[in-house]
Amino acid sequence: MFKLYYAPGTCALATHIALEEAAAPYEAVAVDFGSQAQRSSEYLAINPKGRVPALVTERGTLTETPALLCFVAQRFPEADLAPLADPLALAQVQEFNSYLCSTVHVAHAHGRRGARWADDPAAIDAMKRKVPSTMTECFELIEGKLLKGPWVMGERYTICDPYLFTIGSWLEGDRVDTTKLPRVMEHRRRMLARPAVRKAVAISDTRIP
Repeated sequence: MFKLYYAPGTCALATHIALEEAAAPYEAVAVDFGSQAQRSSEYLAINPKGRVPALVTERGTLTETPALLCFVAQRFPEADLAPLADPLALAQVQEFNSYLCSTVHVAHAHGRRGARWADDPAAIDAMKRKVPSTMTECFELIEGKLLKGPWVMGERYTICDPYLFTIGSWLEGDRVDTTKLPRVMEHRRRMLARPAVRKAVAISDTRIP
């Protein structure tokens, strides 16, 4: 049985959904960010990065959402969560998820984790003020170019969809005008209609606007 370490409202929800979609045997273990449990010696022994998600498998521990999502898709091919037999299509899945990880998530983090990049309070405040515009720019690209619809890759549901759903759930908190993102919002509604998504959201105690 796998063990997924998560915290509510984090990108760990994407992997949580994928595990549910795959009907994988797993245990979800909450990491209390309020008490800084992610910095405890016990958790750092599991994930030295001090972040979530972390997925403990029978062959070792994995971190970083794109890697975890791809692992779930490959470990449970019968769930058909990625185009594993098509190198180009699989690369496109990884391309989208890498964009969410390396660009969109970082844009979001500037509003809450500015101390990672600066010590000057004025610089941190400036980063916070920039978040609505940077997140809007990212999601305008997703809305207009990257979300092929009805799912990210088109007609086929993939591991891109729980990841987009998860990061898209942060838009209201980042003060992004979601009325300008009708396709992204429709994707959210479509995701919330899936039993696996509803179950993962409930278990993780993540509140979706």
